Amino acid sequence: MIQRIDHLGIAVRSLDAAIPIFEKLLGRPCDGIEIVESQKVKTAFFHVGEVAIELLEPTDASGPIAKFLENKGVGLHHLALATDATDAELSRVTQAGIKAIDQAPREGAHGKQIAFLHPKSTSGVLVELCSPPEG
Repeated sequence: MIQRIDHLGIAVRSLDAAIPIFEKLLGRPCDGIEIVESQKVKTAFFHVGEVAIELLEPTDASGPIAKFLENKGVGLHHLALATDATDAELSRVTQAGIKAIDQAPREGAHGKQIAFLHPKSTSGVLVELCSPPEG
């Protein structure tokens, strides 16, 4: 079951340039930076109440964030929805007719289990399902 909005992913060209802007905007320091090799991205998180803002900088020109920046430019990349079990929620939404990009959950930032839904099935919004790390 969907529990809440987990985070908003924003594609940026440079974390070095974007982090100070968000620190000024939010009045707080960045919570941490992490490289997610499998996604070819470096992330920076800011927690604002129960929702986080995730800044995404590509680490490789062939990665999904680099392609997004090339096609659409800097801006909102995805909406992440928290669930207690990404695999069960992925199954539920695909059975309901929503097209998935990922056929099975995979590891994302902070070890979370993630899966993306296709924007063509979600009114043009890239949606990420995410749940706590397994274990």
